[in-house]
Amino acid sequence: MKGFGWGIASLLLVSMAQLMMKWGMTHMPTFSLNANLYSLVMNNLLPVFIVCCGIAGYALSMVCWFFALRQLPLNRAYSLLSLSYALVYLGVVSLPWFNENMHWMKSLGALSILFGVWLIHSKTSSQAPE
Repeated sequence: MKGFGWGIASLLLVSMAQLMMKWGMTHMPTFSLNANLYSLVMNNLLPVFIVCCGIAGYALSMVCWFFALRQLPLNRAYSLLSLSYALVYLGVVSLPWFNENMHWMKSLGALSILFGVWLIHSKTSSQAPE
């Protein structure tokens, strides 16, 4: 059960990191190679900070993922990580500042992911290979 805690922590961190990166990058101006990097950063401190927090979230997620892999079989750990696709989709359609619409095909895809993860984890422990 301890490995599932690390897996859930990795899942939540990577989902939050993806949402932060999306918000931060959509609020950044278009970058050109001849732009002054200092003024670009100083004029956009909040988006740069949010993107940096997203990158840190990815790093922390990888640490949690490392500990989850030490205690869980790969097929169970990896299926937990796939839940991030469904969580990020639910996040962008439900949080108003992303301003994205729900589409039935994308919702069906998220439900398919949830159903697949449920199928993988619905086996009893006696059926799972050791």
